[in-house]
Amino acid sequence: MSVYKNIISSFDDCSVQSYLNLLHEDYVFIRHQSGQKVSKTEWAPIVTGMFDAMREKKLKFEENRCIYENNDILVMHSIGHFPDGTKEAIMAVHTLSNGKIVKTESGATRID
Repeated sequence: MSVYKNIISSFDDCSVQSYLNLLHEDYVFIRHQSGQKVSKTEWAPIVTGMFDAMREKKLKFEENRCIYENNDILVMHSIGHFPDGTKEAIMAVHTLSNGKIVKTESGATRID
């Protein structure tokens, strides 16, 4: 199964562990607002909170689509609905290695 399909499956099942299993041990998330690098260990509690919010219907990602995927990269687009009532168009670029995500960079544009 593709990494994209596994990500979407983890969202659909609200399975944070399935999502975390997709991340390489050396995983890094780069925050689009600040450029700050976040390790897998630092990212896990943030993502756990996101999945909790998804389970509680406070956070929702919809219109998910795979723009491009091969063995080295996955480019995704989605619309995020956040607990504060805002909505954003999100582009995520995942660098892949051996079927695992080693780096994620994202960009988001607020939609009014």
